[in-house]
Amino acid sequence: MMVTVPRLERLPSLKDMARAANLDTMPFGLLGYPILQSADILLPRATLVPVGKDNEAHVEISREIARRFNRLYGDVFPVPEVMIGVVPTLVGTDGQAKMSKSLNNAILLADEPKTVEEKVMGMYTDPNRVRADIPGKVEGNPVFIYHDAFNPNLEEVNDLKDRYRKGKVGDVEVKKKLTKAINQFLDPLRERRAFYMQAPERIDEILYDGTMKMRQEAKKTMTEVYKAMGMYRISIP
Repeated sequence: MMVTVPRLERLPSLKDMARAANLDTMPFGLLGYPILQSADILLPRATLVPVGKDNEAHVEISREIARRFNRLYGDVFPVPEVMIGVVPTLVGTDGQAKMSKSLNNAILLADEPKTVEEKVMGMYTDPNRVRADIPGKVEGNPVFIYHDAFNPNLEEVNDLKDRYRKGKVGDVEVKKKLTKAINQFLDPLRERRAFYMQAPERIDEILYDGTMKMRQEAKKTMTEVYKAMGMYRISIP
């Protein structure tokens, strides 16, 4: 009633997944995915949703559901806004599509420094640049896309770009400096990960506390939903 099957079938991400799986028709498991996301957004009555560019269309489904429900039954749900970061999407280390764990072209938050180094040193660059003294292309070059995203030293990045364009720097130097920048970015995350790994019970406590808080928020939301729809109140534990 709030969203149709044809509307869900038009989602670009679902079409891509169906095409990759050689599906002629979309099963419910695929169509239900953005609806589950909408439930996660609407139950706590979220007003701002941080996502990557590829998930913007999924949030739009939540916005449509909220607007349709409010139009039919009264204002219950805020219409959530989308917050997209400075880097909307990140190309894979192989220069193909977006970074994805399933495509094995991603640098993971849990990667150790040596693993990051290995992945960066194997990154796709300008295929026409077979020697360091050949001028290279910076635009669309994954190594420089990652420098722009993770290297806070703008002076260093601009110097590397200038020398790369002039054929005065090799890929090895560019990648080593990128490795350093990414590892510095990940170091605080590694420290926090190590902290919680030493006391895994804290993770269970955080999950439990979060679940209890969310249940209370969901109960408030569903009480308003039942009231707006004129339904008998259903007890939610």
